[in-house]
Amino acid sequence: MNNNSPHIRTVNVIRYVTPLREGGSMPAIAEADDEFLYVLKFRGAGQGPRALIAELIGGEIARKLGLRMPEIVFANLDEAFGRTEADEEIQDLLKFSVGLNLALHYLSGAITYDPAVNTVEPKLASQIVWLDCLLTNMDRTARNTNMLMWHKELWLIDHGASLYFHHSWQNWEEQAKKPFILIKDHVLLSQASELLAVNEEYAAILTSDFIQTMVALIPDEWLAGDTTFETPEAHRQAYAYFLNTRIANSSIFVKEAQNARAILI
Repeated sequence: MNNNSPHIRTVNVIRYVTPLREGGSMPAIAEADDEFLYVLKFRGAGQGPRALIAELIGGEIARKLGLRMPEIVFANLDEAFGRTEADEEIQDLLKFSVGLNLALHYLSGAITYDPAVNTVEPKLASQIVWLDCLLTNMDRTARNTNMLMWHKELWLIDHGASLYFHHSWQNWEEQAKKPFILIKDHVLLSQASELLAVNEEYAAILTSDFIQTMVALIPDEWLAGDTTFETPEAHRQAYAYFLNTRIANSSIFVKEAQNARAILI
């Protein structure tokens, strides 16, 4: 179990390799100045910095819980980077993404998790279902699993659709205590038979100190465009409040997941 405080490296993007035309976000494989390849998520894409915040929070919570996640880094994109790009759509994306973006280490040779081919043990399935209930992650379905098999192990990717309340911040305090009804569509729900044990273990790991340290990682520039809060720090504390409240009331979303699983099986 990884009990270290979260720390995010910063790299500079030096080469745009190829787009990954998935959904509306148009991530790309890019090379950084540390000579590694990354899946680069752009702040100028459709969901803007909020998707990067969800990716950062979701990925670092997953890592804290001991689940396999590619390393997350901050990725600087220089103003001159897109000037030689021939594709106008990509050129615009790069122009609107100058500054700090987010990237995940590229798992070369990984294949998409296929529920018809790959099996997941009940404990691991329960851990992932619990995580996605906490994050209100609507994007781990059979249609789009957002999991990879790499070196015969299961890795989680793409938490950008999590924390969807922050796209409007409507009634967000109340939403922190609500069950996650979309868990009924989770690709691993039928295998998640150990949710009660996982709930006890995971709720103890995600302390308020860890949550505070993690939200402190969110860059000011990703928070600057939101007028809901007076300061970036107030904005960060709203994320901390949501997560701490949800963890304290985790029995609510666990019960919803158990009920959905009972109907499913």
